[in-house]
Amino acid sequence: MVNKTIRIGTRDSELALWQAHTVQNKLNDLGYKTEIVAVKSQGDIILDKPLYELGITGIFTKTLDVAMINGDVDIAVHSMKDVPTALPQGIVQAAVLERANTLDILVHKGNLDFLNSTGTIATGSLRRQAQWLNKYPNHTVVDLRGNVNSRMKKLQESDWSGAVFAAAGLERINLKPGDYIDLDWMIPAPAQGAMLVVAMANDEYSRQALHELNDIDTEICTHIERQFLKTLEGGCTAPIGALAVFVADDIVFKGVLFSIDGKEKIEIEKTVPMQEWKKLGYFCAQEILENGGVALMKSIKEKLKK
Repeated sequence: MVNKTIRIGTRDSELALWQAHTVQNKLNDLGYKTEIVAVKSQGDIILDKPLYELGITGIFTKTLDVAMINGDVDIAVHSMKDVPTALPQGIVQAAVLERANTLDILVHKGNLDFLNSTGTIATGSLRRQAQWLNKYPNHTVVDLRGNVNSRMKKLQESDWSGAVFAAAGLERINLKPGDYIDLDWMIPAPAQGAMLVVAMANDEYSRQALHELNDIDTEICTHIERQFLKTLEGGCTAPIGALAVFVADDIVFKGVLFSIDGKEKIEIEKTVPMQEWKKLGYFCAQEILENGGVALMKSIKEKLKK
């Protein structure tokens, strides 16, 4: 069994392959044998509809879940923000790698005058759309889908003012251009910038190997953010942002829920001692729900059904 080759499942985009090779290199350095198995997900194939219209939880992870359950791959590497908060039966979180940049950035075309007037911004994320319209209500937001390479190409070929990307993805594959600004006012998606590796619950060998890659600080912060998301009952489509960070011996958490048009906003910020992390996301989400979040989540779900 010690000579078992761990088959690493991944999507076939450049970024997904970069992430899978990163995990492969770390496992190889520890003496494990590995191979990469790339598959296409529905989220990569259906590019003509906004994500929320597809109505599938875990659209980027489902294909790899099936491959794992069928025994075609042993583990799978994901951008953690794409992973549903409830994993399929038999699949478990095996490692969360050290987090990269959590920021969203605006990639533009060298001229930022539109920020003070009208402009068109592209994003496939309702969270980014809502936060952008909250800050720039005179702007138009258009849908942008595809992997980071194709989205960057679409931006260059368009008449849009700019497009919003996760900084981490562009940095990982050296695609971050000169013309960008950090959106430090935008609350990121829960677990943005973190990579998650999942394994089968009964695969002791792979789970033990991956345990050596786990970053405990990132695991705790992403747990808080995803617990917040899960308690609000938001899939990856709802306009929900969350960020937990360690500051000395405390954890600082910021969470936000927006209406789709960005006009309504319910936010929370809490600082608690480090040892109180286990239920922090849950309590913060409950506070949001009690302050108008129940009605807002209901209206979001109704709008997405139409």
